[in-house]
Amino acid sequence: MDQLRRFIDAKGILEKIRLCLIKKLLPDLEDRRKYHEEFASSTSFHGVHNIVHTQSKARKALWLLIVTGCLAIVIWQICSRFIYYFSWPTTTTVVVQYVENIKFPAVTFCNLNRFQAHAVSNLKVIFLLWNIVSSILQKFAMEDKYSQELNDFLLGNQNFSIKDFTRKNGFYLNSSTLLECDFFGKPCYPQDFEQVFTEYGNCFTFNHNDLSARRVSLSGRGLHLLFDVQQDKFTDEPTLGFTDAGITFAIHSPQELPRFDGLGLLTPVGMHAQVAIRQLKSIIQEYPWGECKPDIKLQYHKIYSTNGCLLECKARYIQDWCGCLPFILPGNGTECDLLKFYKCVYPAVYDIEIKGLCTVGTHNSTCPAPCEETDYPTTVTYSNFGGEKAIKYFSTKLKKSPEYIRQNLVRIEIKYHDLSYKITQQQKALSISELLADVGGQLGLFCGASMITIIELLEYIFTNFCWMCIFLLLKAPDMPQWNNPSQNQPTHMEKKRRIQEC
Repeated sequence: MDQLRRFIDAKGILEKIRLCLIKKLLPDLEDRRKYHEEFASSTSFHGVHNIVHTQSKARKALWLLIVTGCLAIVIWQICSRFIYYFSWPTTTTVVVQYVENIKFPAVTFCNLNRFQAHAVSNLKVIFLLWNIVSSILQKFAMEDKYSQELNDFLLGNQNFSIKDFTRKNGFYLNSSTLLECDFFGKPCYPQDFEQVFTEYGNCFTFNHNDLSARRVSLSGRGLHLLFDVQQDKFTDEPTLGFTDAGITFAIHSPQELPRFDGLGLLTPVGMHAQVAIRQLKSIIQEYPWGECKPDIKLQYHKIYSTNGCLLECKARYIQDWCGCLPFILPGNGTECDLLKFYKCVYPAVYDIEIKGLCTVGTHNSTCPAPCEETDYPTTVTYSNFGGEKAIKYFSTKLKKSPEYIRQNLVRIEIKYHDLSYKITQQQKALSISELLADVGGQLGLFCGASMITIIELLEYIFTNFCWMCIFLLLKAPDMPQWNNPSQNQPTHMEKKRRIQEC
């Protein structure tokens, strides 16, 4: 009985709701017809009122065709704009900015003959060892014929430090190797250079990051250097590909490490190199318009660069696999000894290259392109160093023969081409505001519509949708009746009274 009473009460409530919906929310057919006519007359969507209020069937058909055609064109144009927007198009702008003074880049110099001759006269394996160490920076494939010689040396010299040996017996920079140094009219000295390790052993960077920024305010003047490579004191192993004599150098940002693999410039002995540089700033859009990721930060470098990211990536993998960190890589960890370099680090670097564990370039690579990057394109011209008088002058000054001057001296001049820098900026070809402007322009041109028109249409559609839902709710089949349905059906008078109560 209780269950039956609850069922009857619930059905009574539903019946009241239906009666309220009939009376208050669902207008009759005439009111709905008037609503549609008023909408057609008052809407700002052009052409609709001509279809509704025109008496001529031909004119009505013509206007229907016009409105339908314009609507189809608008839909096509809007779809094409959205398709174009989601293809993430970009444009590139180039701006040349002239300034009164400009920052001078860092320049790293190395001797092509990496080691002092007296230190490696009986240790030719040193050249091979340094190539293995620097394989982290530059690919190096060791031939099998060197394996036995290398194993014998490692077994007999387990405490040998290639880092200390190279620092002590590699190329050095002092008054005997750096004969002249001048930056923008002021003398510079060997202590103005910072020692770094590269694939060329000991190298020295001018204008490194620890110093205050050096600027030049006049084109045609910059850094002037005169080196003595001292071929009689420094040597290398020609069987490993080191056959030249001279100075190699790389021009880079002070915040970045030098890269010689494919980017180094070379000045052979007896030559005068004049290097004109320009500053080029590149700004790349973030993904999906470009390939950069602005949220990537490096742990041991102040600014992001693909080279710095690649070195940190290799450092992480090598530290995980070998339990040590090569001194040539950034980071904090136990330094790898020579045996681990040969047995673990060298194979690990090869494995990283083969498996593509540290990749560069695209947004989904380990090291995507930087969002901002500064490069220094160069133009290099060469001439023979010194005429006859100059050769005699330096021969007398250095107390060396003219032949020695021609075979050992290298002059390098690095200067800005002009006091300007070029900005190459990748930009979005279509922004959100431009997309909305395009869509609004198409709607206004073909349909005379605006944002207000869209709101009107949404309101009209929503109102009709609500009426349809109410209609379907009222036409839903009645709930199952109990034993005597006729007793549960309200009379005509009861329905009338309930409507009045509602």
